[in-house]
Amino acid sequence: MDLQGRVIAETPERSGTSARGEWKAKDYVIETHENFPKKMVFSVFGEENLKLFNVQVGQEVLVSFDINAHEYNGRWFNSIRAYKVRQVDPAQYGAAQAGPAPQAFGPAPMAQPDAAGQAPFPPAQPAEGGESTDDLPF
Repeated sequence: MDLQGRVIAETPERSGTSARGEWKAKDYVIETHENFPKKMVFSVFGEENLKLFNVQVGQEVLVSFDINAHEYNGRWFNSIRAYKVRQVDPAQYGAAQAGPAPQAFGPAPMAQPDAAGQAPFPPAQPAEGGESTDDLPF
């Protein structure tokens, strides 16, 4: 999965030792640019990834991540781990957002007459005596 946003916070680096050896990890928070912005915290795991991605607060980034869950003492926890973080040019972000405008709610626009000038439904012809052929009160 991918998510684009601006890095708004970072946590201190964590480290430890496991059966596989020493490890390092750091968490970052990004905020999306939607009408109702969403925030997501993701982890970068491994010293080489921390150096490679070089994530900084204030950057516009595109995060590719995996979501996994694990159980501990009868409770479940989500883990969002980034496997790729790419810096995005803020100017490119603005150009991408200027694409097609979102559709507004409301009635659909009326159909335009075709090339011959005919509307899709011609108006009803009044019946003899000046009355309309439909039975609608308006």
